[in-house]
Amino acid sequence: MTLDDLRNNIDTIDDTLLKLYNERMELVHQVGTLKHTTGAPVYRPEREKSILNRLKTKNKKMGGKLTDTAIDALFLEMFAVSRNLELPEGVAFLGPEASFTHQAAESKFGAMSEYLPVSSIEGVFRAVQKGAAKFGVIPIENSSNGIVSDTIHCLDEYNLKIIAEEMIDVHFAFATLCEDYKKITKVYSKDIAFGQCRKFLQDLGLDSAELVPVESTAKAAKLASEDKFTAALCPSIAGKLYNLPIRFENVEDNSNNRTRFFIISNFDNAISGNDKTSMLVRLSNTPGALVNFLNHFEEAKVNLTKIKSHIVGGESIFFIECHGHKDDAVLKGILQMHKDEIKVLGSYVKETDDV
Repeated sequence: MTLDDLRNNIDTIDDTLLKLYNERMELVHQVGTLKHTTGAPVYRPEREKSILNRLKTKNKKMGGKLTDTAIDALFLEMFAVSRNLELPEGVAFLGPEASFTHQAAESKFGAMSEYLPVSSIEGVFRAVQKGAAKFGVIPIENSSNGIVSDTIHCLDEYNLKIIAEEMIDVHFAFATLCEDYKKITKVYSKDIAFGQCRKFLQDLGLDSAELVPVESTAKAAKLASEDKFTAALCPSIAGKLYNLPIRFENVEDNSNNRTRFFIISNFDNAISGNDKTSMLVRLSNTPGALVNFLNHFEEAKVNLTKIKSHIVGGESIFFIECHGHKDDAVLKGILQMHKDEIKVLGSYVKETDDV
């Protein structure tokens, strides 16, 4: 078979794909019409996860060349196109653009969604609460720095639900206009990035360069794009946004640095069969209160995956996560037993147990 023959076959398949995409979008439009009459949410994470799992299983059985990651990339983008066809809905995220939170938002909602960068975590909650955005994306924990206290505070204060989670590997790039690294006088980034990329900076001989902390890695890339003798430690997406050449990728000292994000909205998810529930718990200040509370989970054989204590408004509370959906019979019983002590933050498809 010649190259032209192969290309003609690919063109024929592309024509078939286009026809099938349009047929799918027509069905999506009909689904959207039904949802509009019932008030059901457009985004159903548990439904999307079920579709992806089914396709991955089927792909393995047929010996397909697509990897699980490739299937996620292809179909998550199609899901995003479908959602925007049904009802365009904004996604607020902790900005600015080209931040890791922006990357997490696009991973979940695709490139076609309407994004709203917000300057604070509480601002994201306000945007969703007031209806300026249907969804919010905020960080909850990092493998190096732990739980994000501002997110816990807002989850306690606002009556919104966690509907999904997303995990992002935190990789920094070294970007600069300067080709002679010895001439670099300043390196911009968030203060935390300098500690995470310390060995790389030493190896590159930038010990004497001034390390300038700025409010975001995206701003670091912008500043470095305006001065030839400066550089930025930033996500690759930030370098591309400001046409700043990426000289080195993955320059962080710890390659296992990950950040977990929550997607928040104003609705509850249905049971998927592979769920996780997050909650805030206020217990009486008496000996054995926590042990007695946790014993109920052990007796019911509910797997607890996280217990973290926090101070909110001068009061000690616990951020707790467990396997199961809040409407599962066993977990529902425990939640009812402690209804005055627990605020359920949301039940959602389990992507991971920890960062």
